[in-house]
Amino acid sequence: MMNTLLKDKERNDVLFSMAVNLAYKRIKKDPQKGMLEIVNIFDKYLVSNSKDYNSARKGLERIRDELADPNSKWVSFGTDIVEGIDENIVKTSIKNIGYNAAYKGNTLRNKLQKEYNCNIPWTILFDPTSACNLKCTGCWAAEYGYKNNLTYDEMASIVRQGNELGAYFFILTGGEPLVRKDDILRLANEFNDSAFHVFTNGTLIDAEFCEEVRKAGNISFALSIEGTEESTDLRRGDGVFQKVMNAMSLMKEHKLLYGASICYTSKNYEYVTDDEFIKLLVDHGCKIAWYFHYMPVGKDADVSLLLNPEQREHVYHKVRKIRSGEYPQNIYTIDFQNDGEFINGCIAGGKNYFHINSMGDMEPCVFIHYSDSNIREKTIKECLQSPLFMGFHENQPFNKNLLKPCPMLENPGRLTKIVNDSGAKNTDMIAPESAEELQEKTTPYAKDWNKKANELWKKSQEAKNKNN
Repeated sequence: MMNTLLKDKERNDVLFSMAVNLAYKRIKKDPQKGMLEIVNIFDKYLVSNSKDYNSARKGLERIRDELADPNSKWVSFGTDIVEGIDENIVKTSIKNIGYNAAYKGNTLRNKLQKEYNCNIPWTILFDPTSACNLKCTGCWAAEYGYKNNLTYDEMASIVRQGNELGAYFFILTGGEPLVRKDDILRLANEFNDSAFHVFTNGTLIDAEFCEEVRKAGNISFALSIEGTEESTDLRRGDGVFQKVMNAMSLMKEHKLLYGASICYTSKNYEYVTDDEFIKLLVDHGCKIAWYFHYMPVGKDADVSLLLNPEQREHVYHKVRKIRSGEYPQNIYTIDFQNDGEFINGCIAGGKNYFHINSMGDMEPCVFIHYSDSNIREKTIKECLQSPLFMGFHENQPFNKNLLKPCPMLENPGRLTKIVNDSGAKNTDMIAPESAEELQEKTTPYAKDWNKKANELWKKSQEAKNKNN
């Protein structure tokens, strides 16, 4: 029986790859028809045949409708991907993210979530090192120090255990991950059925590395940038902005897949959502922009960088506008803090992801530096069943209003209780802060945001009900 199942799996893997290869050839001749064929492949191989409501199929129907219009922005965006990104990278991304992660991985995740009665993640974040060649204001990694590293065997174990739980998408943070670029390449080549997304300051990227990434096919990047040259250099150091621009130009030349990572604050929120800035990113080859709300993590965190309700509302509307089909630039934007309604609130604690720091501590979130488990002492599955992670599992979502998703930022006391009930320790090596101290910094923000969040949520739900 097991042998039959394995043979069926192998056959489906081969058939999917063959179908993608054929569709890709057609995309090169006729992008619109080729992309429609890719959608049909996903429909055939990846969507459940259940008679129950199927959100995946509904999503594919929306994509199909968009692609039916040859003048659609998303036809243009897909064409940009095919023409601007190396063929090996495109095909590998479709296989590893679309098939392995979204289909095979999710099927296994759903099964294990019921079996283990705990969160099982879609993606795993981990820090190869705490070392970094920069020290940026507001960076969580700056609090860890610079002497900690995961060994290669430990990183390989994380990926291996992740695959066994259905996770095939791995995000590397830090520190600066590319301090360990040789190990990252080795990891990507050893686990060529997984996808690796690297958050980097971009200053260590060179032509030789780009060529190795192109050959591997399963590494993509998010380069940190804060807006203008002045604001970027103010936070990251003199000359960093130009180094990032040069890195993007080099990656564009090698046809790599990459985007921008943007921390928006009360100081830069207007410019990083400005049309001029978005055009700058697109002109330099960015296909995606990750927007992260500033978090006042660490005892010395500057709370003045937190946005007021009107500033956050500006980002809320503008990011959605940039993502819309009507926007003239071809780039996809994600804003986790304001996109909570699309992902059912907080996704941390293993619900969709968790974070492993360079000391092996398993944390619910990259911004929540508390842990009650270490991968050097427990398996990842055991860590997911720990009191801290079960606290997330039993309390998500933390608010019915999904524009208030975070137990730390928008729901005072929720994180404090989970941390204290679990006995979790603070993982900050430099200046540990209690959950109560962190709560004291975020409570005024939560109170200010509450009214605006409720207004936006009401409008969103009314619009949703009207369209259904």
